[in-house]
Amino acid sequence: MKELKLDVVVIGGGIVGATGYTGVELLRLLSTHPHAQVTAVTSRSEAGMPVADYFPSLRGVYDLVFQTPEEADLAQCDLVFFATPHGVAMRDAPGLIAQGVRVVDLSADFRIQDIPTWEKWYGMPFTAAEALKEAVYGLCELNREQIKSARLIANPGCYPTCVSLPLLPLLQQGLLKAGMPLIADCKSGVSGAGRKASVSTLFCEAGDNFKAYGVGGHRHLPEIKQTIRSLQAEAAEGLVFVPHLTPLIRGMHATQYLHLQDGANPHALLSDFYRNSPFVDVMPEGSTPETRSVRGGNICRISIQKAPQSDVWIALSVIDNLVKGAAGQAIQNMNIMFGFNESAGLQGAPMLP
Repeated sequence: MKELKLDVVVIGGGIVGATGYTGVELLRLLSTHPHAQVTAVTSRSEAGMPVADYFPSLRGVYDLVFQTPEEADLAQCDLVFFATPHGVAMRDAPGLIAQGVRVVDLSADFRIQDIPTWEKWYGMPFTAAEALKEAVYGLCELNREQIKSARLIANPGCYPTCVSLPLLPLLQQGLLKAGMPLIADCKSGVSGAGRKASVSTLFCEAGDNFKAYGVGGHRHLPEIKQTIRSLQAEAAEGLVFVPHLTPLIRGMHATQYLHLQDGANPHALLSDFYRNSPFVDVMPEGSTPETRSVRGGNICRISIQKAPQSDVWIALSVIDNLVKGAAGQAIQNMNIMFGFNESAGLQGAPMLP
């Protein structure tokens, strides 16, 4: 950690797996961060290539070169982001933590506390049980105090972020009716599938098309249930989560159908709960948030209203899956961990159109 003039603290950050969409989003957002300087970016497949050649959007911004993790000497960083497939962070993060490096893992490795559940959904042995014990789930608006002193942050998934944020204050007050369904009907842009080529995300397959997927079970289901169970256990069993793929590059929308206790005023509760949260916007009653209103921004917009002639409440939420759903939330976690302004590097307005 470097001390510059005027007592400005600058930390050195590394990014493992920087060639994917979350990796380039981390690079974009960190390029203007007042307290963080990217000092190492790793990629085994692109080692030796300048970052600006691989990502033309970063020409004139970075003069870094991709290195292998061994060449990068990540132990010299103050913090390392893992933007890798599952399995990498649980192998490499414990060694960095032991050397005093703090870690924000954007993969799923440390999100689920129950190891058999993780192994069931991710199909491989879990090998970092000791590190898991100290991992803090990095949903900033829920665990801000624990994040401050954490050495290892499990950055939440995109769907769990979009689904959980409208629910947190309602669950904390025990307002969801037990034994009733909690339906989360969600849509994501294609970038949520990552940068690796697959038939389902080809332009001719995903463009001009709309479909559900993971109906029989999606890996984010146990993560969402874990959060619900920690706040109002009986509500978790009613969760029905159905994701859909939409012909958007980025963006995520959740429509949730809620059965609340009689007399509940969820809009007032949400407004009060998030009044000091810089990245949650509780919109006026009757609003319908749009994905384009959060494109490129680290913000979740929420609205809630009662369905006409019904006791069901409808909660709507939108995020940019690559920002508040991934890289932006990771930087928000970093800011909290190091005592920076929570909004540092994340104050840019969303892009429109």
